[in-house]
Amino acid sequence: MVIRLRWQALCLMAGMASSPVWAQATASPTPRPAAPVSSGAVATPSPRPAIERQEIRAQLLPRRYTTVAAEIGAKISAISVQEGSAFQRGQTLVSFDCSLQQAQLQKAQAELDGAAQTLKSNLRLEELNSVGQLELDLSKSAVAKAKAEVGANQAVLSKCQISAPFSGRVAEQKARDQQYVQPGQPLLDIIDDSVLELEFLVPSVWLSWLKVGGAFQVQIDETRKTYPAKFIRIGARVDPVSQSVKVVAAISGRFPELMAGMSGKVQVAPPAGQ
Repeated sequence: MVIRLRWQALCLMAGMASSPVWAQATASPTPRPAAPVSSGAVATPSPRPAIERQEIRAQLLPRRYTTVAAEIGAKISAISVQEGSAFQRGQTLVSFDCSLQQAQLQKAQAELDGAAQTLKSNLRLEELNSVGQLELDLSKSAVAKAKAEVGANQAVLSKCQISAPFSGRVAEQKARDQQYVQPGQPLLDIIDDSVLELEFLVPSVWLSWLKVGGAFQVQIDETRKTYPAKFIRIGARVDPVSQSVKVVAAISGRFPELMAGMSGKVQVAPPAGQ
């Protein structure tokens, strides 16, 4: 029995020794090739210069703009311009009902005439030594006072019409005809849009090459068009926190589709070598 068991063990060992190589290979799968070890360096595209990556926004502004306000308390008799309409320099924009002021001027003029007649009479009496010096001086003072009253009333009457300080357009109408207004009350917002300007901030490092008169382009969002512009003013100081400086530019030429308030992207390229 013992001999038989040993014989079976020897046969089993011999069978394992003579088994084909592929059988052993299937029992132990071939390891996959290892992925190449990264050296830690990642290939990235070279960054664009900061000046090219900088997106600068700007808004179209009128060259001149102001709010026309009443200088006297009176009722508006007529507003000759409406919102959006154009006007010329010196044109009457607003007229007031100044009948009361006109009456006050006439009263002052009459008082001046009376004082002048009194002074004239006293001067003739002075030649005859028939008037005292005090009375003569008082008559002269009365004339001066009456002249001042006339001048004051004339100044008030000159405020009864508001003329345009420059040519432009009405941006907003804040009052209506027959409305009573107080001194200082806003009436019209007017703008001079003959030249549209751009005001924006640029990095202070641009000062090494940015000059007045330099040309660039601006892409306006509302029209989706690009327009030529040029720098006309450079700020007087640099903001140390943001390291930026304010510049002002102007659109070159007249483009009817452009309006104040539109905005867009400034396209500025530095000169070669910068």
